[in-house]
Amino acid sequence: MSLIRYSTIILMNDSSAGLLAREIIDTLQARGRQAYLVGGCVRDLLLGREPNDYDVATDARPDEVLALFPRSQLVGAHFGVVLVRGGAAEVEVATFRSDHAYVDGRRPVAVDFETDPRQDVLRRDFTINGLLMDAATGRVLDFVGGREDLSNRLIRAIGDPPRRFAEDHLRMLRAVRFAARFGFEIEPETFRAILAQHEKIRQISAERVRDELARILTEGGARRGFELLDATGLLPDILPEIAALKGVPQPPEFHPEGDVWTHTLMMLEGMREPTPTLAMAVLLHDVGKPPTFRLAERIRFDEHPEVGAEMAARIMTRLRFSNHEIRRVCEIIENHLRFKDVMKMRESTLKRFMRMEGFEEHLELHRLDCLMSHGMLDNYEFVKRKLQEAPPEQLKPPRLLTGRDLIAAGYRPGPAFSRILRAAEDAQLEGRIHSREQALEFVQARFEPPEGRPLPHGPGSEKE
Repeated sequence: MSLIRYSTIILMNDSSAGLLAREIIDTLQARGRQAYLVGGCVRDLLLGREPNDYDVATDARPDEVLALFPRSQLVGAHFGVVLVRGGAAEVEVATFRSDHAYVDGRRPVAVDFETDPRQDVLRRDFTINGLLMDAATGRVLDFVGGREDLSNRLIRAIGDPPRRFAEDHLRMLRAVRFAARFGFEIEPETFRAILAQHEKIRQISAERVRDELARILTEGGARRGFELLDATGLLPDILPEIAALKGVPQPPEFHPEGDVWTHTLMMLEGMREPTPTLAMAVLLHDVGKPPTFRLAERIRFDEHPEVGAEMAARIMTRLRFSNHEIRRVCEIIENHLRFKDVMKMRESTLKRFMRMEGFEEHLELHRLDCLMSHGMLDNYEFVKRKLQEAPPEQLKPPRLLTGRDLIAAGYRPGPAFSRILRAAEDAQLEGRIHSREQALEFVQARFEPPEGRPLPHGPGSEKE
């Protein structure tokens, strides 16, 4: 792809952020300022990928940027970062800077604004992220050998690798993420620096670690990412429960692929554009196997879905995932063995299972679980057919009876109401009743006739 072509992409693609970035650069250059695309967007354009976002670096000071773009706000006053908005698009515009010492493993204590773009590049993380591009001409400024490393498919720290990782420990996870996402190797000195400092990742906030893990899992190359986390020593620092999967054997008749770690890696490799919750469920679905392992007539993992769900809740809470994400992942893990019984389930039980929130994620995890072990997809195909035969309105139709209907029929409210209503809904889901009248007849025939007495407490007064 030619340099002129890169500029055409910025002008002609559907990215409103790309167009806004070009407008910002044109405006700054028209006033005699230096302004370039910088970082990941340049890297992605050179790789022929559509950037997720666009960043601009300039010698203009933040107050000048704020004055030029009315829909802008200072988001990093200490670091000279201004967020410029245009329509629904947002672009970060940062003043060239050099950094003073880092003391907390995350950020410098002070910065100096610069006029030389080279000084700005030298404080960045990796050579492939240290490229600048003139959006008007497509000309690339490369002060650190980033283009050569792109060609050689290398992740290399800018300058001295130990220093780069001492400045911001999260860069160790970022090195893994970029290597996994692009299928690159980590340059040997950079790799050795991670090995030497991996324990420092424990000093990084859970939220920042969580975000990098989610990207490793969802941006592509998740298996490679976790193999690199293991090889660099980072895995037991951030996810000791996953490191514990290594060497845990499984019954060969069900898992010819090998131990729990190998099985999990294979499932990660099989994912295609997963949601964060599906990806976390795949990663953690067998996390309960190490603590439940026992050898009886064969290898067994009794109640590992329930144990795994409890462990997943603790892990995801530790990593500051949202309550919704934790609940979804734990439901997937706790229910992932239910698929073995789907052909024996009552119709009402199966429909309730299939109408669970996010069931498509349950089903996809089951598919991957089967493919990466015994290879049998009978239950998966059965459920797929059932879903095609039962549209959503059949999975969760409007209830034929409510508590008010029971009260009107003479039943007094009590703990048995839920049992009665569930029994009526079961009959409805199984196609045995189709109207409110039939539902009332069903209840009156199945449960003790209403005689103005309250129903007994407990499971109800279902007739024998």
